[in-house]
Amino acid sequence: MRVPRRADLHAPPHVLAQLREGLAYVAGFAPIRAVLLLLALVSLLGMPYAVLMPVIASEVLHGDANTLGFLMAASGLGALVGALYLASRRSVVGLGRVNAIAAATFGLGLIAFSRSRSLPWSLALMLVSGCAMMIQMAASNTILQTIVDEDKRGRVMSFYAMAFFGTVPLGSLLAGALAERIGAPDTILVGGVGCIVGALLFMRELPQLRRLARPIYVSRGIVAAPDDPAAAVPVVSAPTDAASAGS
Repeated sequence: MRVPRRADLHAPPHVLAQLREGLAYVAGFAPIRAVLLLLALVSLLGMPYAVLMPVIASEVLHGDANTLGFLMAASGLGALVGALYLASRRSVVGLGRVNAIAAATFGLGLIAFSRSRSLPWSLALMLVSGCAMMIQMAASNTILQTIVDEDKRGRVMSFYAMAFFGTVPLGSLLAGALAERIGAPDTILVGGVGCIVGALLFMRELPQLRRLARPIYVSRGIVAAPDDPAAAVPVVSAPTDAASAGS
C-alpha cells in the first residue's frame, strides 16, 4: 500500500486527556455514537448465544459433540458469506441501512433458532444468524473508519473494540445467569428481541444520521456535492475490505 506521508501530530501529553477527548468526540457526533451503541447492544444481547450453544445441542436438539460442531460450523459459514457480500460492495454508501437490517436479521434468526427443535432447521438459522452477525459487525467498522477524523481514528477504534469485544463477556455472564432461571432457548429469544429493538431505534434515527454524515462523504469524494449535476449518482469509492473490517 502506498499512502501519502503525513506530518506528525502532537498528541496531548497525558493518556487521560486523550481518553477524555476521544469520549467527547464519540459522544458529540451522533453517527459515531449511534453505530457504537447499536454494536454494543448486539454484542451484549445477541453474541452470547455461542456460550449457550452446548446446552442447545444437548438438551434441546438431543445431540452430542458432533451436533455442537455442526451448529458452530454453520454459524462460521454464514459469517464467511457475510464477509464475501461486504467485499463485493464497491462503496460505503448505504451501509447504514445495511447495518440496521443486519442487526434486525440477526435478532430474527436468534428468535427463530430459540424455537427450533429440528437440527436441519437450526443449521439453516445459524447460517443466517452468522451471516447477519458478520455484516453488522464489519459494516459498523467500515462506517466508523470512513467518517472518523484522522487524528481521532485510534481512539474511536478503541471504543469500537470496547463495544464489540468488551461487552461480549458481560453479555455471556448475563446470559448464563438468565439461562439458569428461564432456560437457554428463552434467553436466546430475549437477546434476539433486544437486537431487533436496537435495529428499529437505529433505523428511526437513520435519516438524521445520514444528513450529519453526508458532508464527510462529500469532502472525501464518496458522494457528489449537492450543487454538482451528478449529485444523484454516488461516486464509487475503494472496495470495502470486509476482511480488514472484521479484524
